[in-house]
Amino acid sequence: MSYVEDLAPRVGSLPPRAAFASTAWSLSLNGDWKFRLSPTIDAPEPGAVDLDDSDWATLPVPSSWPMHGHGKPSYTNVKYPFPVDPPRVPDENPTGDHRLTFDLPGDRPVGRTVLRFDGVDSHARVWLNGTELGWSTGSRLPVEYEVGHLLRAGANVLAVRVHQWSAASYLEDQDMWWLPGIFRDVTLLHRPDGGLTDFFVHADFEPSESDHTVGTGLLRIDTDVPARLSVPELGITDHPAGEPVDIGCVTGWTAEQPRLYAATLATDTEQVAIRIGFRTVSIVDGVLLVNGRRILLRGVNRHEFHPDLGRVVPEETLRAELLLMKRCHVNAIRTSHYPPDSRMLALADELGFWVVDECDLETHGFGVDGWRRNPSDDPQWTDAYLDRMRRMVERDKNHPSIILWSLGNESGIGVNHGAMAQWTRHRDPSRPIHYEGDHACRHVDVYSRMYASHAEVDAIGRHAEPRHPDADDALDARRRGMPFVLCEYGHAMGNGPGGLLEYRELFERHPRCQGGFIWEWLDHGIRSHTADGREYFRYGGDFGEELHDGNFIVDGLVFPDRTPSPGLVEFAKIIEPVRIGFAGTAPGSRTVRLHSTYDHATLAGAVLRWRVAVDGEQLGAGETPVPPIPAGGSVELALTDLPAPTGAGECWLTVSVESGTDTAWAAAGHVLGDGQTQLAPAHRPVLVAPVAPRAGEVIELGAGRFDPTDGVLRGLGDLSLSGPRLDVWRAPIDNDKPYRADWSAAGLHRMHHRTAEVRATAAGLLVRTRVAAASRDRGLAVQYRWTAHDDLLRVVVSVVPEGEWPFPLPRLGLRLALPAALARVTWFGGGPGEAYADSRQAARIDRFSATVDELQTPYVFPQENGNRTAVRWATLLDDAGHGLRVEGAPTVELTARRWTSERLAAARHTVDLVADDAIHLNLDHAQHGLGSGSCGPAVLPRYELRAEPVTFEVRLRAI
Repeated sequence: MSYVEDLAPRVGSLPPRAAFASTAWSLSLNGDWKFRLSPTIDAPEPGAVDLDDSDWATLPVPSSWPMHGHGKPSYTNVKYPFPVDPPRVPDENPTGDHRLTFDLPGDRPVGRTVLRFDGVDSHARVWLNGTELGWSTGSRLPVEYEVGHLLRAGANVLAVRVHQWSAASYLEDQDMWWLPGIFRDVTLLHRPDGGLTDFFVHADFEPSESDHTVGTGLLRIDTDVPARLSVPELGITDHPAGEPVDIGCVTGWTAEQPRLYAATLATDTEQVAIRIGFRTVSIVDGVLLVNGRRILLRGVNRHEFHPDLGRVVPEETLRAELLLMKRCHVNAIRTSHYPPDSRMLALADELGFWVVDECDLETHGFGVDGWRRNPSDDPQWTDAYLDRMRRMVERDKNHPSIILWSLGNESGIGVNHGAMAQWTRHRDPSRPIHYEGDHACRHVDVYSRMYASHAEVDAIGRHAEPRHPDADDALDARRRGMPFVLCEYGHAMGNGPGGLLEYRELFERHPRCQGGFIWEWLDHGIRSHTADGREYFRYGGDFGEELHDGNFIVDGLVFPDRTPSPGLVEFAKIIEPVRIGFAGTAPGSRTVRLHSTYDHATLAGAVLRWRVAVDGEQLGAGETPVPPIPAGGSVELALTDLPAPTGAGECWLTVSVESGTDTAWAAAGHVLGDGQTQLAPAHRPVLVAPVAPRAGEVIELGAGRFDPTDGVLRGLGDLSLSGPRLDVWRAPIDNDKPYRADWSAAGLHRMHHRTAEVRATAAGLLVRTRVAAASRDRGLAVQYRWTAHDDLLRVVVSVVPEGEWPFPLPRLGLRLALPAALARVTWFGGGPGEAYADSRQAARIDRFSATVDELQTPYVFPQENGNRTAVRWATLLDDAGHGLRVEGAPTVELTARRWTSERLAAARHTVDLVADDAIHLNLDHAQHGLGSGSCGPAVLPRYELRAEPVTFEVRLRAI
């Protein structure tokens, strides 16, 4: 058996320790290295000093080598891309040899020096100056070697052989691109005599009774050598490390107020700068508390990925994405499914996030074969499991942002999880333990689930969840007494997720239910370009993989370039820290109720801004200061002397609460919450008496011209168009997965229209049709009643289902085609972004404008998108101001695009969508909700579009 199949986690390396920087000498070895890729592990070893590597390629380190043209990326979600025969791996094992020749400065201090790799995927064998140091696994974990005795003045040669597959690959099946390489920093670190090797910060916090944000701090820092602690802000100077310090009054660290105290640990030969956050994590009466108060996790799952660099995430990108999270009110991160770059945790300390730090462990692929031979329950793998947990805990133990340790993800359950939990509790009893796969909760302190439905979450909140089949009375009672967290929910794949508001309501209703983490933060698309330079993003299967899971890798709240998706806009609205309500109906005044959803922080210095508008035209605006609101508290503000509504339009009061000062993540003026209330409804003018139709080669009804054979509108005034006709189809979204088979079998994507009657009446035109699919007997009886009122054309559509309809409809409305020049859209209704029945909290009623192209949402995998909800009226105009006005009665759902739903459904990438010579306009009575069905619950019943008799009205006018 080859050494890559050895179950030992590493050989020749040093014990794990905390990650820290110090005043000691160090040298980054990042940069351009020599690189050779071989198809197997049998290539000549790269460690010899005199090896000729002049014809090797050049590769940056850190890097994922497939992202630089060496081999190809590969994506699987669950299945291993090699035969499951642990610990064996295929002969076809891409092996990347890396070599670097580097010079040491003449003034380098001699003595003990450590060579540190922060991340290598997946098996790394290392030589320095011809001497083999050892090898390691555990891709997302650091490894260090003692090399001081091997370094020499002048040129030194470092060689690293990286194998893509190893026994460790069975532990790293983490729903992501398989991307081998040295993808994190490589550094030489001098360790001076008497310097620190490791330390552990214990900074407990006891809140005061009068103000939970301040209290008593108890500080102790354990070190491996004698050291002195100084914390200038707290008056601590040269205090012996290891001796507790009862500090007195300090400000506690929380995700909302990430108060850090600068400190120094010093020996005679070294100083280490650290940042101390005082906080205490506890579970009391089944509720997870930080600093004595219940927290609600408004979180996301975060992988580390870059669309151009793969596993390498530059520091500026890392900071930018965490700043975006903060601006979108995200307060928690689960590091799915491995420890992140240490810089991410430092930023979490600085900016303020609750972090679930997850071990570099997942064996999901064994589930394909019923979990046979799963390493989790095999004692041969215990050392490997424990080593991964030790290296994570030791590296990350000093970060106040980390409030839970996670044993990994989707690895079944077994004795090795028990060993990990036991070791972790002994090493760090201050943090509870999480692991979703332990459904009976034998080893964990928090009950965790993935994608539980709303009904399940409600039952869990009431302590009424079903008993686990493997739990006795004591174990069942233990689980029911635990906090509950959805470690994954709201699957953000493509258009969606929907139903987030209802989850939030459950989290706020049940103290035990403490929120969760959206799956996930980022689409993992790989940036690519067509031959003519158009950008798009590739996903699984686009690189010729033998096995792949397609676009399941693009399932984030932000697109691969980290542009926010509509899903993130909706999530940000739902978790906004200031909730706004209204009271009162007296003309000219309203009472605004502001409720803070902060768990710890007092909202102070905020400003309330208001605006009154009729049909989107502003009548007046103003602002007023917001008094301080304690965490979880509310205030009421009276707005008086609001401008009186004018005209016949719809009058709305819109208010927003904005920050009054700059923060580390947003400038003053950042919106913390907004809301609306209607001050006056619209007064629709009474329609004049309808005119009678005129029959001929076409049927003329007012400004409308109809085909006498099928009753379809062909023109309106000078405007040529085609339609409208009933439409029930949408290009399936990823979250339509629970319905797609029924829709396809029913032929909803290939409906035929049979004209039953076209009849002119004294009041207008009656058109009756039946809409149905070939080979199916179910259908929809449709009646269009057209009337003309001056230049306005009105249609009342009645739909009656015929036959059995055991499934919901994708949409129900009208589709028509307009000239391609009508590309400027203005509407009064919900906006500015897309919204759907169960994902519309972020939409406000106002007047908006966009081009048809701007209305599109560029989901990596094309699908239904761009719907504007609750539209009262809209115009589609050309550059000269000519075109069409549509009105709902009272509202319609509006979608406009340059391709049909059928062409949208056929596309596989955004570059497949090519504009044709028409604008395709959908005016819907309703659309089916979004849900989370790509990997979670389907649409809630209240948002399903059931096939039931319905009547709706649309009005058209040429401009």
